[in-house]
Amino acid sequence: MKRISMLLFLIVTALLVFGQNTGKQKFYVGTFTTEGAKGIYLCEFDALTSEIGLNQTFPGIDNPNFLKISPNKKYLYVVNRAPQIIEPIGGYISAYEIEKNGALKFLNKQLSHGADPCHVDVSKDGKHVAVANYGGGTTSLYPVAVNGSLLPASSVIVNEGSGIDKSRQTKPYAHSIKFSPFENRVFSADLGTDQLNIFELEGDKLIQSGQKFVKLQPGSGPRHFDFHPDGNFIYVISELNSTITILKRVGKNWEEVQVISTLPTDFKGTSYCADVHVSNDGKYLYGSNRGHNSIAVFEINSETKKLKPLGYVPVEGDWPRNFSLSPSGDFMLVANQKSGNITVFKINKGNGMPEYTGNQIQIPAPVCIEFL
Repeated sequence: MKRISMLLFLIVTALLVFGQNTGKQKFYVGTFTTEGAKGIYLCEFDALTSEIGLNQTFPGIDNPNFLKISPNKKYLYVVNRAPQIIEPIGGYISAYEIEKNGALKFLNKQLSHGADPCHVDVSKDGKHVAVANYGGGTTSLYPVAVNGSLLPASSVIVNEGSGIDKSRQTKPYAHSIKFSPFENRVFSADLGTDQLNIFELEGDKLIQSGQKFVKLQPGSGPRHFDFHPDGNFIYVISELNSTITILKRVGKNWEEVQVISTLPTDFKGTSYCADVHVSNDGKYLYGSNRGHNSIAVFEINSETKKLKPLGYVPVEGDWPRNFSLSPSGDFMLVANQKSGNITVFKINKGNGMPEYTGNQIQIPAPVCIEFL
């Protein structure tokens, strides 16, 4: 009897420990070191308590403003907006090996081939890395070596054009880039030309053929975008006019089907959109407003995939440049750049609304959250 009781005790203890371990998730935070941050921060999020703790800081990295982990979770790729005194012609894209417990081992870096690199993505097979250079208006593609390091850029696209906003759209400003999870294409939002550019990935090259881009509203300034899980819709958030544009796949092309504001109708101030994410189940869409300092929440129609506004949630900080949904989709972490804090929200599964948990962590100038 004692042996059975002891065995049961050990099993229960093991289950509790296992449950506690699975509740903790590591994530990296990209920052602006020119605004007081030290580099990349490794944090731990406890999904059981919704608390955040700081594990480690990796200093000496210039403005690691956007991060992306490889599909096999072995490598981290970072775009660096290096000061002109360090790199006069632009920034870098750096590769790190993710060691045990999340420690980072520097592998190598390559020139970004454009000023102010601001976004990076990795192909689903891990063989290519793509970078959007905001100041340079260029997009660059890099083959990945067997050890995760970056080979020299194999393709550099120099975008062309401008927009109607003469203060912000005098030339191309590539603001984001993503590999499609559904086809052999790469998409890039250009704020300066009001375009979502479309590239075919052919070997180690980015090629424009067929529909080269989708033109958005003049002066909208497309910034980031996300795919619906069904693969037939793209949601583009635009910085300059605070809207989300829905694009639908029609044959081999993409067409606009809806444009909707991210702000309340009675808002009179100045605000700029930043980030956008679709929930894992494809039922809800979230977009961040900098200025209004909120997350706009939308319900996605199950048939048309059009958006219906549900409400606006204060971010409990200032200037939500980036936010991320936890791998389970149960939580949202918001990086508030100007107030220097990351705030935690629990997603209400009944209505999709983020609910503030009261938990946050102070991180200087956080601008990107990437879960490991």
